[in-house]
Formats: sequence, C-alpha cells, structure tokens
Amino acid sequence: MLDDLDRRILRHLQQDPALSIPDLADRLGVTGSRLSRRLDKLQANGILRGQRAVIDWRALGYAVEVSLRVTLDKTQNRAFDDFIEAARGIPEVIEIQTFLGRVDVRLSVIARDMQHYQNIYRSQVLALPHISDIEALMHVARIKSEEILPL
Repeated sequence: MLDDLDRRILRHLQQDPALSIPDLADRLGVTGSRLSRRLDKLQANGILRGQRAVIDWRALGYAVEVSLRVTLDKTQNRAFDDFIEAARGIPEVIEIQTFLGRVDVRLSVIARDMQHYQNIYRSQVLALPHISDIEALMHVARIKSEEILPL
C-alpha cells in the first residue's frame, strides 16, 4: 500500500511534524507540488490524519493521573452508550477505552492534586450511569509513550 517515498514522508513527519512543505520536500529530494500530492493522497486514504498540537498537561498544573477500570451493568441495554456519552462530558477525562472481558471501560482522569481528583471522582465519576464496579489505579510513572511507528 505504501511505497518508499510514502514511508520516508511519514518517517520525517513523525520525527519533526512542524516541518514546512518546502523543507520536507528538500529533505526528501522531491518538488513541493509532488510532496503536496502525496500528502493529500495519504490524508485521503486515512493514513495521515493531520497534525495537532500536543500539550503537556503537567505543565498546566495537572499533577495527578488516575486510570479507572469500570465494569458496567450489562443488563441495561444502553449501558455502554449512556456511560460513554456521560463520561465524555467530564473535562478531566482525557481518554476513554472500551474492552472485552471483565473490565468494560477504562477512563484516564487528570487532576491538579488529590483533593481535585477526589472532587471529580465523587461528584462526576460516581454519578456516571450503569457502573457495576470501579477500580482506581494511581499513575506513578510513564515508562514508554511512543506514537512513532516503525516505518
């Protein structure tokens, strides 16, 4: 599906996503128009979803991260839909994942400190619908968080 030029484009963008089209074209040894066509093709095929700013939430004063593993009451037909819709409304929930198995959903919650986390947990998380069981895992360290793919 990808040729050598596509892989080289993606490798360079992963290493330095802020590269301008002229600079990237120079590094790749292609014209800016050829590079633009390739980027358009990668986006049209859903391979390149665009560029975004990655903000370090710790630098903004959030010091606590908690992973909540939630089991839902699956006797309710809309348990997943209702829970996920409500969880999306909590600004401090930065990630929602669903699973097959004993745990149905994992929420990543950030907070400024433990008091802030307790407030979020008690007033917002526990108010989420269809919770059967919930387990909190306090985040200690991020050992590896890599978004660069081996291309």
